[in-house]
Amino acid sequence: MVQLLGPQDRLLRMLEKEHPAVDVLVRGNEVTLTGEPDAVRSAHKLVDELIELTRSGHALAPSDVSQSARMLERSEGLRPSEVLGEAILSTRGRVIRPKTPGQKEYVDAIDENTIVFGIGPAGTGKTYLAMAKAVQALQRKEVERIILTRPAVEAGERLGFLPGTLTDKIDPYLRPLYDALNEMMDPEIVPRLMASGTIEVAPLAYMRGRTLNSSFVVLDEAQNTTPEQMKMFLTRLGFGTRMVVTGDITQVDLPTAASGLRIVTRVLKDIDDIHFSLLTSDDVVRHSLVGRIVDAYTEYDEQRTAARTEREQAAEFANRAERRSGMQRPGPRDRMPKRGLK
Repeated sequence: MVQLLGPQDRLLRMLEKEHPAVDVLVRGNEVTLTGEPDAVRSAHKLVDELIELTRSGHALAPSDVSQSARMLERSEGLRPSEVLGEAILSTRGRVIRPKTPGQKEYVDAIDENTIVFGIGPAGTGKTYLAMAKAVQALQRKEVERIILTRPAVEAGERLGFLPGTLTDKIDPYLRPLYDALNEMMDPEIVPRLMASGTIEVAPLAYMRGRTLNSSFVVLDEAQNTTPEQMKMFLTRLGFGTRMVVTGDITQVDLPTAASGLRIVTRVLKDIDDIHFSLLTSDDVVRHSLVGRIVDAYTEYDEQRTAARTEREQAAEFANRAERRSGMQRPGPRDRMPKRGLK
């Protein structure tokens, strides 16, 4: 009951927030729900799922209560205890697990396919879950090494000439991957694994000419690859290797070229053993504001696209009208006055 209610009854207050029409009374080991029958049934399902999670050893957080309530409300066929109860990795007292049905589908796809594309907005756990699966595969000796790569493209800024060695120059581009590695593994072990080549973090340009065997390869920020770079990367696939490609097609930083991630979704969509997981704002697990920010920008982009389409259609209609009027306009001879014969 202590785990179910949380410290200072924090989880109990979250339960009441999710179901404001239900009165929740706790006495000893009994939870009494009072209110309209439909509201009570909904709250009862949520309490049952939270109890199941605590019995499985899951340390509940307020976000788990809200995520569980959201899953039950959508009735997507998956129980919260099935989604939140599946642990990928346990490290330093933290458990990494999928937190939404979309994330669970993404993680299951990584287990079942050789190449998986995780496409979605910021905060959906694309890269973090992929790296957790990579570390899990290494610990289980399913692969011999982990290779993490991303294109070295500035996010709308010109950084200019960076001082230092080659490693110093490319380090800012790869820093997010290092940060995630240090969260999932002992920071003292990571340098030794990198020195031995068991873990490699490198820019995408370093992949050319290689064949990657018995590896778990993660390509991050794939929306900033050109079509040629994407083809180059995918053809590095060797025996016993799995690849996960992550990116957000709404955040392309390439100055002119088309995004290789956008094109590959059309080129490889019908090939077996390649899976595309499309994550949405419903799968955002950062601050609740992030999901609302993503939705606001999505709506703004849709409005801009609709306005652009409307302008193009209006211009095309005007051009057609002008061409038709030009065809019907009298020529110079027709405009000359007719003279009688003498």
